[in-house]
Amino acid sequence: MIEDYKGQSPSIDKTAYIASKAVVIGKVRIGRDCSIWPMASVRGDVNYIEIGEYSNIQDCCVLHVTHDGIYSPGGQPLIIKDYVTVGHSVTLHACTIKSYSLIGIGSIVLDKAVVNERVLVGAGSLVPPGKVLDSEHLYLGSPVKKIRKLTKLELDFFEYSAKHYVKLKNDYIGS
Repeated sequence: MIEDYKGQSPSIDKTAYIASKAVVIGKVRIGRDCSIWPMASVRGDVNYIEIGEYSNIQDCCVLHVTHDGIYSPGGQPLIIKDYVTVGHSVTLHACTIKSYSLIGIGSIVLDKAVVNERVLVGAGSLVPPGKVLDSEHLYLGSPVKKIRKLTKLELDFFEYSAKHYVKLKNDYIGS
């Protein structure tokens, strides 16, 4: 379901796939070859959400933002760059996820956290508000801790995963 909010309509690239049971509301921009899977909620009502090219938001994810207010001057958008895989049941709230990263199943990334390029956030992890994760590392835990440098095979997997989801969404739309 795609909905306007206060006159703001989602901007969705013609090559993107939005599952019929997903919800996309308001100030949301979804880039080329992205996919939003069933039961995902992408709610850009009180700030904006940007999802870059070739990124995928898997089943049951919750994506939201922070409003402009006394406790959050200016508010905080949610920005997801290119080639990002967001695993099932992930919550991303008013944070930044940079390119070629993977957020593991059931993880939570909170306000003003920054996941830099080529980071693996392991399943079930909690990235607290304002935490900055260094590139090319594995992070695990609640709250997350830097575990180790990623291997070349792990780093290569990020692009593979994103491209796999492009192929999968193309299968769904029949291209």
